[in-house]
Amino acid sequence: MAETQDEPGRTGRADRAARVAAMQRAEESRARRRRVALIAVPTVLVLGVAAGVTAVIANQPDPPSLDAVQTFGYSNAEEHTEEAQDYPELPPVGGPHNPTWLNCGVYEEAVPNENAVHSMEHGAVWITYAPDLPAAQVAQLRDDVADQSYTVLSPYDGLPSPVVLSAWNTQLQVQDADDPRIDAFLAEYVQGAQTPEPGALCSNGTGTPTD
Repeated sequence: MAETQDEPGRTGRADRAARVAAMQRAEESRARRRRVALIAVPTVLVLGVAAGVTAVIANQPDPPSLDAVQTFGYSNAEEHTEEAQDYPELPPVGGPHNPTWLNCGVYEEAVPNENAVHSMEHGAVWITYAPDLPAAQVAQLRDDVADQSYTVLSPYDGLPSPVVLSAWNTQLQVQDADDPRIDAFLAEYVQGAQTPEPGALCSNGTGTPTD
């Protein structure tokens, strides 16, 4: 009789053990899935951010080319003279110049070549424009130089193009003030490597700019 009574007990205990083992296996499976999810989500986010950054970089426009910049061979030596000069380039890009530099800034009238060349020797970029350039384009040029301390902006008769940008031994001709190469030229040549006297003053000279 005892053996008959013990058999159901052993069977019940075995069933409970099987159920516990099954529940443990199910819990372990769920834990593994949670760990995989925790790893996968950050990975997807990182990959997504990286893909976004790559896409932004890939979609950036190429910087404007300055291949059209003309270069010249004027000596870097100081050549000061009080005499008026007959420069071969319009506007000039180097050569003998007045001992007094032109104060950098915006001018509404033409400025003396000889003083402006001295400013370029100090690292200034001289932006000249045709006197009949539309007012909106002149305003655009004024905006371009608003935050620059080593630029001269002035009208100029007889230019080979509506707008000409000049630095010592370098020059770029453009057709309008919206040309993206204007900003690129300023970034490259204001106090650029071509400057004979980098850091020299562009103030306390001659001339009274309006801005």
